[in-house]
Amino acid sequence: MSYLSIQKKIEQAGKTLKEELGIKNVMALPKITKVVINSGTGKARDKKRNELVSDRLAKIVGQKPSARGSKKSIASFKLREGEVIGYAATLRGKRMYDFLDRLFNVTFPRIRDFKGFDAKCIDELGNLTVGIKEHAVFPETADEDIKDMFGLAITIVTTAKDKKSAKVFFETIGFPFKKAVAPKK
Repeated sequence: MSYLSIQKKIEQAGKTLKEELGIKNVMALPKITKVVINSGTGKARDKKRNELVSDRLAKIVGQKPSARGSKKSIASFKLREGEVIGYAATLRGKRMYDFLDRLFNVTFPRIRDFKGFDAKCIDELGNLTVGIKEHAVFPETADEDIKDMFGLAITIVTTAKDKKSAKVFFETIGFPFKKAVAPKK
C-alpha cells in the first residue's frame, strides 16, 4: 500500500489536533465511531429493484445491509406501512476503516468532475454526511449495468463536540473539502 491508512492518519493527526483545538487530553480528541451507508430503492413493490440494491450495497460495504420499512402508509404513493423502501448498513471497527480507506483513496478520485465536498456537509453535532449520485464509482460494482443506477448517503459519525472541531478533524485526516475561492474585486 502506497497510501497511509485512515487509522494511521488519525493517530498521526493527534498532535496537530491537540494544538489546533486546544485540547490537552488525548482521550478528548475527536474520533470516528461508526459509518452508516443508506440507500433508498425508489419503488416499494419492485422486488427485483430491492434485491438489486441490497446485493450491490452488500458488495460495496462488505456486509449484508438491513432492510428499512416505511413508518406509515401513504395512499397517494400506494405505500403501506412496513414495506421495504431502502437499505442501510452500519460499519464499525476494521470494516469501517477499510471502507473509509477505499472511499478516500479510490472512490472519491473516480467521481466525475470532483472538486471536493462543501463544508456544509457537517452538521451541528460534528457528523459528516455526503451523497453519492451513482453507485458505479465504487470499484466493486463498476462493471454492472448502467441502467440500474442508484445513489447512496454516507454518514461518518464522530465524537466531535461541534462543527468547528469536526471540520478541523476531517481536514487533518485528509477529507476532500472544496477550496475557498477569494471573491473577485
